[in-house]
Amino acid sequence: MDAAGEEMNAFETVMWRIESDPALRTPAMACLELDAVPDPGRLAAVHEAAVAVVPRLGQRVVEPALGLGVPRWTTDPAMDLRFHLRRHQLPARGGWPELMEGLSQFYMSPLDRARSPWEALLVEGLPRGRALYALKMHHAVTDGLGVMQHLARILAPERQDDVPGGPRPAHLQTPPMSPYEALVAQARADLGRVTGEVGRLGSAGLRSLAAPFSTAGAVSRYVSSLGRVLAPPAAENSALLAERGLTLRLAAVDVPFDRLRAAAKAAGGSVNDAFLAALLGGYRLFHERSGAPVPEAVPTAMPISLRRSDDPEGGNRIASARFAGPMAETDVARRVERIRAVVSEVREEPAVDVIGLFSPLLGRMPGALAAILAGPMTKGNDLHASNVPGLQGDHYLAGARVERFYGYGPLGGGASLITLVSHGSTACIGVGLDTAAFADGDLYLQCLVDGFTEVLDLAPGTATPTLRG
Repeated sequence: MDAAGEEMNAFETVMWRIESDPALRTPAMACLELDAVPDPGRLAAVHEAAVAVVPRLGQRVVEPALGLGVPRWTTDPAMDLRFHLRRHQLPARGGWPELMEGLSQFYMSPLDRARSPWEALLVEGLPRGRALYALKMHHAVTDGLGVMQHLARILAPERQDDVPGGPRPAHLQTPPMSPYEALVAQARADLGRVTGEVGRLGSAGLRSLAAPFSTAGAVSRYVSSLGRVLAPPAAENSALLAERGLTLRLAAVDVPFDRLRAAAKAAGGSVNDAFLAALLGGYRLFHERSGAPVPEAVPTAMPISLRRSDDPEGGNRIASARFAGPMAETDVARRVERIRAVVSEVREEPAVDVIGLFSPLLGRMPGALAAILAGPMTKGNDLHASNVPGLQGDHYLAGARVERFYGYGPLGGGASLITLVSHGSTACIGVGLDTAAFADGDLYLQCLVDGFTEVLDLAPGTATPTLRG
């Protein structure tokens, strides 16, 4: 890392600053169900090593003086694992309902912005001697795929192995940066950018003169795409899900992955298409059983990874696609087909990375103003779905085997965010619900299970989805 402190990219800056609106807080959490309770000493040693091998875990955010510029990552002089790593014991006879209630509270608790923005919680007392490990971090640290990259370096391939320790790495020996130093570094960086931009624009101008018609055509296509991407999805928000609050309910569902994949193939779609079809089917059932009108489609959002194989580990490299999710479609195979068509269309939009386009501008604004301008892009989503490829093979945390892996992301003021993480033979579904939008959360969760059952019935087999809590 540069001794001057690494600058947040524009997208991360926006996520860090828009939290002036509490509805736009951006925590992300990975939950690992373990087959045993890890040894306390080994678990602490793993986190000591994790801070060494994943630089972000040993850094905090410093804002430049007077708020002029973007935040930077700098050494956290107050790094103390006793604050970041905590333990909790479930009450006697406690199970998944009590676990999810506690996790919901842990997830909703704001991170300390004066420290490195992450916390870990080990919950003991699950049936059969099991435990659950939750790693919560600010989304400015990394996206879903980045979390997987970090965990791949922290988890061990064998029960007896742990992440090797070593000398204190250079990034933890760098003196912390002050707000004044951050401002000076910002001025230098901006000067360098201006110089580079002048040269880039000159080169681009020469290319345009050499091929004016092709350049004009590309600009025209991009502007047209930008109009489509910025326009709200052609769908009405559900009146049943109209309320919004600050209380979240978390839940988990296990779906047989092989059967989900077979169902997707039977309908001519991908696993992601079948996943979205199940979610929208659950939404339809929830409206029907609540006696509410069923909209033809609901505003739906889905992150799209922009990460390349040669990109550095961690960080945020995502775009967000918004579209009309065909909720009222009762023919499951047809629903998968329609989803495949609309998702393929939004993925191919030249302006799909509209976040990347406007983040540099939003990132230089005061947080409250950025929240006002960016908030409508996420608050209008009735459904936000994410599909993150899981880790391959067996993995262990301080001697305990990872049995399940659930992911939870920020709702961004929307009604829900539901995440699929593939882990072995299971599609682990992490469910986050705004309790104001889903007043009857128990009914919705049963509808969600039934929505997956609808999709699984496209393929032969008897394996069924299971609600964990």
